[in-house]
Amino acid sequence: MSLQLTGIHHLTAITANAPENLRFYTETLGLRLVKKTVNQDDTTAYHLFYADGRATPGTDLTFFDWPVGPQGRGTHSISRTGLRVGSAESVRWWKRRFDELKVAVGEVSEIDGRLSLDFEDGEGQRFRLIDDGGLQPSHPWEKSPVAAEHQIKGLGPITISVPDITNTELVLTHVMNMSAARTYPSPDGEGEVHVFTMGEGGPAAELHVAVQPGLPIARQGAGAVHHVAFRAPDNAALTEWTERLNGFRLPSSGEVERFYFRSLYFREPNGVLFEIATDGPGFAVDEPMETLGESLSLPPFLEPKRAQIEARLKPLV
Repeated sequence: MSLQLTGIHHLTAITANAPENLRFYTETLGLRLVKKTVNQDDTTAYHLFYADGRATPGTDLTFFDWPVGPQGRGTHSISRTGLRVGSAESVRWWKRRFDELKVAVGEVSEIDGRLSLDFEDGEGQRFRLIDDGGLQPSHPWEKSPVAAEHQIKGLGPITISVPDITNTELVLTHVMNMSAARTYPSPDGEGEVHVFTMGEGGPAAELHVAVQPGLPIARQGAGAVHHVAFRAPDNAALTEWTERLNGFRLPSSGEVERFYFRSLYFREPNGVLFEIATDGPGFAVDEPMETLGESLSLPPFLEPKRAQIEARLKPLV
């Protein structure tokens, strides 16, 4: 059997307002802050990880806190992040909740055969809640303000926008071993969306590629997505992926130790940043599962600099 990715691992976006970001994702969306740390390449910035109750791989929505201006929307980008809930009733429940809380939200509709609801956070970060039909397990957070049956279960599908799919499709299918599954009209009326699946498939293991040559080139900023990561089960599999990319002469970062997982970064032909990350060891490697995210965690190689790192960080509350 060919080397396979097993789904979406995490997605990392950009915020310019960490305190408001923390409020929205924990209080409005009801996610759990599972790791409060810093960007390992820029320790002046928080790196906040939100996930389900157990910090399960495939549920991590993360943010770099950078003092940047607003994003410029367009193509050559990750354009929308899917979030899964367990039923059609949950999608409708979230519509009522967003209306009550005055969150920017669209109407409940069927997209790609799934009941869906588009919404945005205060910085214009674009999401799509979808009914995953109860296909994936749920690990609710007991302290969430959202009832267990309506809590967000995890990530997927993720949508990227490209002006030309030709070379992107070659990388997805021939290098990354994804399968081309189907197409559907883009809900915003701009182009067609091609669906690619990983591993056993399903909404937690799909990448949607919108072909949108008429859009301007996106500009990163607050409200934009930085990269999307795909799941590899362990370090041995990640090494195989590193060797595979090298074999195709696709430039990459090589393996990078992130302590909570091990990573490999590269760009697909339209410039979207991809990461392959291991499922383990996970966020409980340096603090108890019961108290994840309650204090600033630093990987061992940054621990000696804790005092100066903490001195430069602004309080989150």
